Amino acid sequence: MYFNAETQSQILRRFHFALDDDGVLLLGKSEMLITHNDLFTPVDLKRRVLRKVVKPALRERVRVLAADPGNGASQSVATTLREAAFDLGLGAQVVLDAEGVLMMASATARRMFNLGLHDLGRPIQDLELSYRPVELRSHLDNLSSSLRGTDIQAVPWKVADEELILDVRLAPMLADGVLLGTSITYTDVTDAHGLQLEVTTSKRELEQAYEELQSTVEELETTNEELQSTNEELETMNEELQSTNEELETMNEELQSGNEELETMNDELRHRTLELNDLNVFLETVLTTIGLAVAVIDRNQHVQIWNSQARELWGLSAEEVGDQHLLSLDFGLPVEQIKSQLRTVLAGESERAETVLRAVNRRGQRFDCRVTLLPLGDNHDGDGSGAIMMMEPIDS
Repeated sequence: MYFNAETQSQILRRFHFALDDDGVLLLGKSEMLITHNDLFTPVDLKRRVLRKVVKPALRERVRVLAADPGNGASQSVATTLREAAFDLGLGAQVVLDAEGVLMMASATARRMFNLGLHDLGRPIQDLELSYRPVELRSHLDNLSSSLRGTDIQAVPWKVADEELILDVRLAPMLADGVLLGTSITYTDVTDAHGLQLEVTTSKRELEQAYEELQSTVEELETTNEELQSTNEELETMNEELQSTNEELETMNEELQSGNEELETMNDELRHRTLELNDLNVFLETVLTTIGLAVAVIDRNQHVQIWNSQARELWGLSAEEVGDQHLLSLDFGLPVEQIKSQLRTVLAGESERAETVLRAVNRRGQRFDCRVTLLPLGDNHDGDGSGAIMMMEPIDS
């Protein structure tokens, strides 16, 4: 309290520098620190107990010592400057003593490996740094016995979502041939490693492209020879095509002549079709006018004609029974009973077959029905080409 403000400030800076991080400063009853709360913070203000405000940056230590012109200041400033230069280096570097205790760690190393001030002074084997990103303990044992540096290249290390590639350098720190400690430097070569991979890949692709180019040249030479041979073949084929073209022209003339003949035949077929349609209409009219239910059956027993009287009698239209097998039709006439007679008429073995069956008409009334089967023409084998089935109700 008896010093001026400048002297007080210098004394307090030296107290702050000399005091351990977990130490406390005890003041007398008449002493008070009100304007220097950047250096000390009160723990018990009533009893004048204060704790040091920790300043992790080494440049503050340099500023404190540089402001103190006392004995040994130049040497301390030089030492602190070296520490500051080490701390502010671009690379990540840690220093171990001969026993493997962590003594120093640059700011980059502290950020990279999450080291704090409390980790200084701890054995390397107690730290995650000893095995990640690379196993250091075996390399440290070899270094302590051989006193030779070790380079570990292209060490992969995943930090968060980023994949890093590090080169690790272990260098012994010697004094008169005695190991004082070990400097471990971590150099981020991710970009360089990526460029090296790209160069290697590009070189490999270039070699492959060169091989493919040579192969392509050989293929082109072979293709050129094949093209020359193909050209000769094409000339021969051209001559053949000209000859073929002449033949095609001749065939075209023949086809035109055949086309005219086909048109003539087509006209005749159209005329015959019209005559056949007229004949079918006439036959349908005849079958209708006879007043009987008539069905025309082909040789396969399929219904070809079904007149209006048959539709009125049995309730089935010509469209429903057209090209249907007679025996598969479900109507009031028990056609199963005339199966054998129908076969004999279709086979040409009988000129006429007649029978009376008990039937049910479309109104559900039972009656006797006379069924007469007549052959319909003969084919080349002597069999009938079909049959005419006439169905006539018999009055009781």
